[in-house]
Amino acid sequence: MNRWLILVSLGLSYMIYAVLLNSVGTVILQSILSFSIDKQSGSILEACKDLSIAIVSFVTASYLPRLGYRRAMMLGHALVGGACVLMALQPSFNMAKLLFAVIGITFALVKVSVYSSIGLLTSDRQRHASLMNILEGLFMVGVLAGYWLFGAFIEPHHPAGLGWVRVYWVLAALCALVVVLLAVSRLDESAAKPHHAMPGGAFIDMLRLLIKPLTYTFIASIFMYVLIEQSLGTWLPTFNNEILHLPTAMSIQLVSIYAGSLALGRLGAGLVLRRVGWYPLLNACLVAMAALVILALPLAAHVHPRADVTWFDAPPVAYLFPLIGLLMAPIYPVLNSVMLSALPKDRHAGMTGLIVVFSALGGTFGSFLTGMIFAHAGGHDAFYLTLVPMALILVLLVAFRRETRRPVAA
Repeated sequence: MNRWLILVSLGLSYMIYAVLLNSVGTVILQSILSFSIDKQSGSILEACKDLSIAIVSFVTASYLPRLGYRRAMMLGHALVGGACVLMALQPSFNMAKLLFAVIGITFALVKVSVYSSIGLLTSDRQRHASLMNILEGLFMVGVLAGYWLFGAFIEPHHPAGLGWVRVYWVLAALCALVVVLLAVSRLDESAAKPHHAMPGGAFIDMLRLLIKPLTYTFIASIFMYVLIEQSLGTWLPTFNNEILHLPTAMSIQLVSIYAGSLALGRLGAGLVLRRVGWYPLLNACLVAMAALVILALPLAAHVHPRADVTWFDAPPVAYLFPLIGLLMAPIYPVLNSVMLSALPKDRHAGMTGLIVVFSALGGTFGSFLTGMIFAHAGGHDAFYLTLVPMALILVLLVAFRRETRRPVAA
């Protein structure tokens, strides 16, 4: 019973942060409408989130085993729930920046705790990869639900209104529920306790991981992957609205196809990986992603504005392009699982800290670069840019596979 309570807590926790983190594209679009800001100003929300994640993860990840993963998750949800209440009570663009900074700070605590708890709850690499994919799949289910949740609070005939901020009351209530679930559950964290007498030893160990070829090829790969995922997830609502000329609420809700594709891909990846090796699977995914970009984006160039567009007659590219999520879905959890499974459990927190740091930096850079190109050259060129990191990941995977075949030094 207690194991299931922990698993439910981890899954619900991850889904709440999926809604919060991936709402940045929606909040940018609504901030443009409600608070009269420009696109480049809106992109600062991504930086508020991701830079907070990066800084807090780097500084605190190696110390979390001393605080305790369960307590860290409780603290994170209490703080972000309070920030959601403030956003609902005092909506403004400055409050949105504060909210995303708090989301970033607390997600750093929660993700390190969730990833490290996977190692405590599983006994071998196969179960580790399975639970990793399930949790990442639930994360994408949360992303999918988030687009519809926010869309439900946007007033169709007054999209610039502030009705959408009422969604934060729902999110605050869910955070409170997670705190209660974690408070009544127990997690054996003894295997993750650091063996160093001084706290600084764990931080030094985390830094030492950076000099290993296995680590830096892995970090470069996830940096490039998150650059792609965040670029698409953040700017798809604006792409749908401005390039495909779809209504605001529909532009946001259509991104649920992207999130749903990611969710299905990750939940199904565990089954596929039982029969197919991770290396050929990821290579096939990357090649198919590039092919979809090249084939789908030209369709957007021929879309003309229509006042009466509906779900039944939206441009085909609105449904086709988000399916890229199905192809890219396995990449992130598989890379993380391969990396973490190669390390002792007491090193998982430090490595997860590095994962979170460089994922956040990749997300910030990708969103900012895409937003800048979107503003100056248009949405087509901004999304064609994703072909570059796809090619780089293909090259990096060769080196990463080579390093995984070598013994990992302690």
